[in-house]
Amino acid sequence: MRTSPTRLSRVLSRTALLVVTATVVAVTAACGGTGSGGSETVTVYSADGLDAWYRTHFDKFRSETGIAVNVVAAGSGEVVNRLEKEQSNPQADVVVTLPPFIQKADAAGLLQPLGVDTSAYPATGKDPNGRFVSVAGNYLNFIANNSVDASKLTWDDLLKPEYKGKLQYSTPGQAGDGTAVLILLQQLRGKDGALEYLKRLQVNNVGPSASTGKLQPKVDKGELLIANGDIQMNMESITSKGSKFGIFFPASADGAKHTVALPYFMGLAKAAPHAEAAKKLMDYLLSKEVQQTLGPDAFAVSARTDLADATGSGPSPAALLQGVQIVRPDWTKVLADLNDDVAAYEKAIGG
Repeated sequence: MRTSPTRLSRVLSRTALLVVTATVVAVTAACGGTGSGGSETVTVYSADGLDAWYRTHFDKFRSETGIAVNVVAAGSGEVVNRLEKEQSNPQADVVVTLPPFIQKADAAGLLQPLGVDTSAYPATGKDPNGRFVSVAGNYLNFIANNSVDASKLTWDDLLKPEYKGKLQYSTPGQAGDGTAVLILLQQLRGKDGALEYLKRLQVNNVGPSASTGKLQPKVDKGELLIANGDIQMNMESITSKGSKFGIFFPASADGAKHTVALPYFMGLAKAAPHAEAAKKLMDYLLSKEVQQTLGPDAFAVSARTDLADATGSGPSPAALLQGVQIVRPDWTKVLADLNDDVAAYEKAIGG
């Protein structure tokens, strides 16, 4: 039986004390289709960022099957905390969240075998035990208001006094992208070096944020000059909403730029109220037809072995990642250390 380590649960469950500021998006269509699940509604708990892509394909899914889809979008950690709180009365059918939170959900016994065909996905894009799979590939980055020339910004530049009260990053242990910031700095500077850097950065940091997506409009409006983000979410915002910020990767002292691979992993919730309908939805989202829309429609990357990152003539994740070194952590190891790492982080910044 899979159980969550007690100490890890204590650290991450603290986020459950927060009011969950999830955005609930009911995806509906004017009329249902002819599928057998016409009266069913699948509920998806998802890390924020894929909203527009979801709307398009969930509408099509309902047209084809008659099955409606409701989305509850929140920060990656909040998604799993909500699952934990609802174990006695499960509400979610499908779970989509970033690592290491999908691994955390699995360790806590909150997932069950997918029950769908993932043979088109490589070992790096799915759980070896068949409990989750990459539905959209993504990468950590930072964003800067257009008033800032971010093309040559380094990690040390972010410590400058001019960014005091104008910089914010989502909180490690609560948000997937925020956790990735900590993990990347550990890769670049070691664990002690990462904590020392974040302690210094705290002078400029506005404060905690459980959701990376909520930082985008602040940078767009100029309330913040710098924030963390991810390629998929930020490119979608720039393209569809005209957001006034640019994407960048802070450089190390030697000029090298790095990022962390952050796939949106999808799993089937334990005791899902509509498991069979949920499997139909997952099959649909993992299909070649739908996955090939990730590049042009969602600025994400499919893990399918029979698809390339084709995005047409417009901007693409691949173009942004030119010259950027990609770090692919051992997420099982990250999860095992996360309890201590988050506690050390909170102590370092005075939390």
